[in-house]
Amino acid sequence: MKKQGVNPYLPSWEYIPDGEPHFYDGRVYVYGSHDRFNGHVFCLNDYVCWSAPVDDLGDWRYEGVIYPKTEDPLNRDGSMCLYAPDVTVGPDGRYYLYYVLDKVSVVSVAVCDKPAGQYEFYGYVSYADGTRLGEKEGDEPQFDPAVLTEGDRTYLYTGFCAVGDRSRKGASVTVLGPDMLTVLEEPATLVPSQPYSGGSGFEGHEFFEASSIRKIRDTYYFVYSSVVMHELCYATSPSPTGGFVYRGVIVSNNDLHIGSYKPADKPMFYGGNNHGGLAEINGEWYIFYHRQTNGTHFSRQGCAERLRLHPDGSIPQVEMTSCGLNDGPLAGKGEYPAYLACNLFYKDEAKYVGGEGIWMDSRFPRITQDGKDGDEEPGYIANMLDSATAGFKYFHCEGVKRVKIRVRGYCRGSFQVKTAWDGPVLGEIPVVFTNVWKEYVADIAIPDGVQAIYLTYTGSGSAGLASFTLEV
Repeated sequence: MKKQGVNPYLPSWEYIPDGEPHFYDGRVYVYGSHDRFNGHVFCLNDYVCWSAPVDDLGDWRYEGVIYPKTEDPLNRDGSMCLYAPDVTVGPDGRYYLYYVLDKVSVVSVAVCDKPAGQYEFYGYVSYADGTRLGEKEGDEPQFDPAVLTEGDRTYLYTGFCAVGDRSRKGASVTVLGPDMLTVLEEPATLVPSQPYSGGSGFEGHEFFEASSIRKIRDTYYFVYSSVVMHELCYATSPSPTGGFVYRGVIVSNNDLHIGSYKPADKPMFYGGNNHGGLAEINGEWYIFYHRQTNGTHFSRQGCAERLRLHPDGSIPQVEMTSCGLNDGPLAGKGEYPAYLACNLFYKDEAKYVGGEGIWMDSRFPRITQDGKDGDEEPGYIANMLDSATAGFKYFHCEGVKRVKIRVRGYCRGSFQVKTAWDGPVLGEIPVVFTNVWKEYVADIAIPDGVQAIYLTYTGSGSAGLASFTLEV
């Protein structure tokens, strides 16, 4: 029996942002950065890999550490972090991992004979004279590499461009030769940064970071994080090296712009930076992205959403859901962990955070876990204060008559059950003070059909929510 795919798609104690999905030998492999639970900066851990069979996208397998950060000759002491990588298959059939360290402006490359084996350092992307890309006069700093190999050529996409920084013109593309290291064609600007976007069509959605590249039929899709950070946008071109046209937003990690179930300008999750890529799996297209957890920028988890690719090549923006890689709504019965919440807000409002960190304290609910990094402790929602709401989408419900929750904390009040964030209350589940996880249940009927489940705490104190169960 297949497992249900959910968001996040990896275990709740794993923090893999910047996910680049690739299909090799009947499995989907996800390569990304590796955040640390309770880490103080981004990407503190070694690169690991997870994979799943294409016919069971809920069955993820841990492939182990594929590349330690001390493997790079520039980082033998481990004082630098490994930022967002990407992988491509070279003309020789080997797998090449491209990455950057957080304090140097060059692109490093590692190689392996298998998709998820032990990668070994291979070299630095360099010009024919040996000068490393990023260190030649006029080069822009290298950041967040994405790679696409066609024949003997590999296209390398990089860049980081903050608002107002006129020293950086945008995302760049560099063409590499068959050795996967040597520059054949020098960097060219692909998508503009904010100071250079006038008249380009990218205004308001200029390039910030997080390059990702795919070829779909005869069109190249460049996915990137815009200057507003929480959204992944896309641009298309018939060429891998130029002519890209802005097409729209694919996903926002706080659901801004989506107006299907709430006002379009209302954020529904605590947003932050975003990074991911496209994947076609079993004839369906998905966008992989990440979300912020633990009340910090530095404990991000990978999510995915199924999307629609229209005949004209356009991709409408998708909602954040709890379904992830599942083939449609989740089963409307059984127990579900609270960390699957795709909506989370307090006092009818989520906070979008760029660099302000305004929600990173005890004022707001957060998805977290007990223990320390690496402990396989299940996630839960902490700090559900009065009016805090957790939303889960979607479930195919039939005959649901009771709802059960697992709660702990110094709280006294009740959890309201609704099928819309602003909808009528179907029933309430009273809760009281407890410092261990305790079950509470109430007879509450959920209408048949595809439904969202929203749980809103009302009362005093602070409640932790571990799970909810739909009983027929």
